[in-house]
Amino acid sequence: MSGAQRLLEVPARVTEPVATLQAFVEHFAEHFTYLGIFVLLLLGSLGVPIPEELPIITAGVLSRQGVVRWWFALSVCVLGVLSGDVILYWVGRHWGDRVLNWRVVRRRLTPQRAQWLTEAYRRHAVKTIIMARHIMGLRAAAFLTAGIARVSFRKFIAADAGAALLGVPFGFGLAYCFADRVDAIFADVHRVERWLVLGGLILLAFVLGVTGWRWTRRAENRMVANVNPGDRQGSVPVPPRRWR
Repeated sequence: MSGAQRLLEVPARVTEPVATLQAFVEHFAEHFTYLGIFVLLLLGSLGVPIPEELPIITAGVLSRQGVVRWWFALSVCVLGVLSGDVILYWVGRHWGDRVLNWRVVRRRLTPQRAQWLTEAYRRHAVKTIIMARHIMGLRAAAFLTAGIARVSFRKFIAADAGAALLGVPFGFGLAYCFADRVDAIFADVHRVERWLVLGGLILLAFVLGVTGWRWTRRAENRMVANVNPGDRQGSVPVPPRRWR
């Protein structure tokens, strides 16, 4: 076997697990239809290594083929996505930092990552939720930390649902319109996600940098005001005026 042939074998071995997972998702969703779509999305949201995009794209293709009704399948997709997110939030809120000691959690959420996410929630909770919703591999850890950090549930569900109501119909609609090219869509999913991760990290770093700069400026101004409280009115404080 020539060197060129051995090189050509590598992509096939690398993509084999992805193709197997794709075939499993398609078969499971086609066999159990709505329940299958919901279960796959719920498991993916809870951290099982099933990319959220696979069941959504499969649901769009099955809708185009007439296996399921598109409006009901789309509703099931949104419900399945949000159900897993809400479960993670309440697990983190109920058990708090104790979940970091669970073996199944430590694989995705280290104490360092939890601390980083907690700081992000304190500064920009809504932006962090929206960004995490669109980054595979960060969703489960981020939403679990949202509960640990005790982010307001109303704020969490509003931001998460808003992001899901934009992202899920978009992926579903693409799969519905381009059902005949579903293999190409599956192949491009991971490539697009890598760019989304890079863009999200750059945006988050910029936002955190600006926030840190503004917080430092405000702290300096407060410190100056505390040291020199009479600067605005002169060196001697002016007593309050008494009205007669």
